[in-house]
Amino acid sequence: MKLAVLGAKGAVGQHVLDQALDRGHAVTAIELDCADMPARAGLTCIEADVLQDDLSGAFAGCDAVLSCLGVGNAPKVLLDPPPLYTRGTSNILAGMQAAGVDRLAVISASFVESKNRGPIYFKVPVMAALHNVLDQMKEMEAQLRASRVDWTAVRPGWLMQGDLTADYVVTPDVIPEHLVRTRMADVAHFMLHLAETGSWSRQTPALARQEDAEATSVAAVIRDMTG
Repeated sequence: MKLAVLGAKGAVGQHVLDQALDRGHAVTAIELDCADMPARAGLTCIEADVLQDDLSGAFAGCDAVLSCLGVGNAPKVLLDPPPLYTRGTSNILAGMQAAGVDRLAVISASFVESKNRGPIYFKVPVMAALHNVLDQMKEMEAQLRASRVDWTAVRPGWLMQGDLTADYVVTPDVIPEHLVRTRMADVAHFMLHLAETGSWSRQTPALARQEDAEATSVAAVIRDMTG
């Protein structure tokens, strides 16, 4: 397949890029700056600003668009996140329509559906920090539902590093109550599955995995929030 990937330099996007190329797909990475994008067989990088540029040329000829855009965990950014999920999604949809591309997978969050996940010491700081981002994600999902695009909004739990496992649990809309975390590599694996199979069309599948208790500890929460 030929895939357009937004946010390929990001935490999840790097996994999408690596896994897609390993599986023999051609990837067009769309980035603000391609200068530090490594040269790899099957990879093309196009410079564009998702918030304002016409993306139709970058999407032309692609079978699917995978948006791995995210704002990171820096407290200052979380308090006033850029409109990547809102204005960015609107621009992505416009570019896809102009280019005649129909399949889109984006990253949302299980916490858009339900904030009642994890121990109390986990929920309070995480949900407070993510409040503005979750509002944007909710608006993004509304834009997708109003569009005619064949979209899927992937709803992971609290993202974490770790090797690909591919043994995550996928459920409609929200992760199970006893699960909290989702590996970024597993999110990438699932997004490629969506592109390849067309499954979960116009739905919001949630995915998570049972991880060690340390992954939801106070120390882990603080470490993730402070970078």
